Amino acid sequence: MDLREKLLQSQERLNAVVTIIDKEESIGGPLKDIPVAIKDNYSTKGVLTTGGSEILDNYVPVYDAVLVERLKAAGADLVCKTTLDELGMGGTGTNFKKGPSKNPYDPERITGGSSAGSAALVGAHLLDYALGTDTGDSIRKPAAYCGCIGFKPTYGLLPRYGIIPYASSLDHAGFLTRTVDQSALLLSVLAGRDDRDLTSLKVEKEDYTKIDESLEGKVFGVIEEILDAKSDDLYKEKYLELLRRLEEKGAEIKYLSIDRKLLATILPVYNMIANCEATANHSNLDGVRFGHRVDGASLSDLMINSRTRGFGSLLKRRFVIGAYGLDDAHQEDLFRKAQRVRRLLVEEYKKGLDLCDAIILPTTDSIAPKIADLGPVKVDSDRELMDSHLILANLAGNPSLSLPLGFEDGMPISVNLSAKALDEKNLLGLAKGVEKLIDFASEEKEVNPWLI
Repeated sequence: MDLREKLLQSQERLNAVVTIIDKEESIGGPLKDIPVAIKDNYSTKGVLTTGGSEILDNYVPVYDAVLVERLKAAGADLVCKTTLDELGMGGTGTNFKKGPSKNPYDPERITGGSSAGSAALVGAHLLDYALGTDTGDSIRKPAAYCGCIGFKPTYGLLPRYGIIPYASSLDHAGFLTRTVDQSALLLSVLAGRDDRDLTSLKVEKEDYTKIDESLEGKVFGVIEEILDAKSDDLYKEKYLELLRRLEEKGAEIKYLSIDRKLLATILPVYNMIANCEATANHSNLDGVRFGHRVDGASLSDLMINSRTRGFGSLLKRRFVIGAYGLDDAHQEDLFRKAQRVRRLLVEEYKKGLDLCDAIILPTTDSIAPKIADLGPVKVDSDRELMDSHLILANLAGNPSLSLPLGFEDGMPISVNLSAKALDEKNLLGLAKGVEKLIDFASEEKEVNPWLI
């Protein structure tokens, strides 16, 4: 059966596809004829690009995002656009205008978000490569829940031109794959400066497939306060067993410490900065210039009606918070203060990274929650810390990669590695060494319903 037909057939179980992309004439290149899925916040010329929002339900770009251009130039077969939380906001994969995306291991559970559809398709082995974006954990957490690799490179290493923004100082382009080698190949194709993105880094073209996977003599850092917040005992034990095996291979485990009160600011700092930047970024979605329009008696009424109808309730709440934080009367005490605390967090995080080759931590607190169990969250400082620690790499702009650790109750669990800025080769090498230690693929054959 043709892959595009398989993707359509998977919709009933996964709800991971927004639009099927017609196959283009094949050209040569390092990704020749390899299927790649594209998160639906990447502009695709002549192909519907909704951002998962009603307000963009009729938006068809006249240009490709730069990473889409590079995939095409490498010969990739772009097969579909994938679901996401509305405009990248939500974190569960359930905040999509056409309902929740579902976990490939158990359709009653979430995929995580916002790169929900990309993670579901890779986790289901329907394809091996998918683009995503990561503002707080939006590639790495869904990868963890769906049993695949999620990679967020250094801020600016992958240009963002043509990506619908969320929060400009936090947004990272990235991708999901099945293996570390695939991540290395895709990074080699996609990395590099693009002058249309002013945050894009000026770096030399590099072959990231040439990596050293040796673990001997490598130093892995563990932030004790974050590990202490881990509540799932079996998950924690498997993680600790991995640390023991790393030591057997000659690696050193170094325990690091960051003030617990400072770590508790991660989520509020992130929320304030992200909501303020999102409010500013999406002020152009007004029903006038492009996208969904709801008529009104005046221009003001038209914009109010379009935004009221076009945005979901979660986005409206975030925009209210963002507008409040940007207001002249509150900006110094809210937005600017969050930026200052961000700097303190980044400085402490980088001090830890200076002492090791990579920081290694459990990616999430637990397996993917059930969709039916989602709702108001009881305040729990430990759970909040475990759910937010991935944000540190976004606040700092450092490369971060999540890869499968094994299974618990038939669902994937994951470990996350983060390294110094522009240290992608080292990070990929360490991840490859860890991948070999874990041998996730052998376990997966007995658990993944798409392989049985």
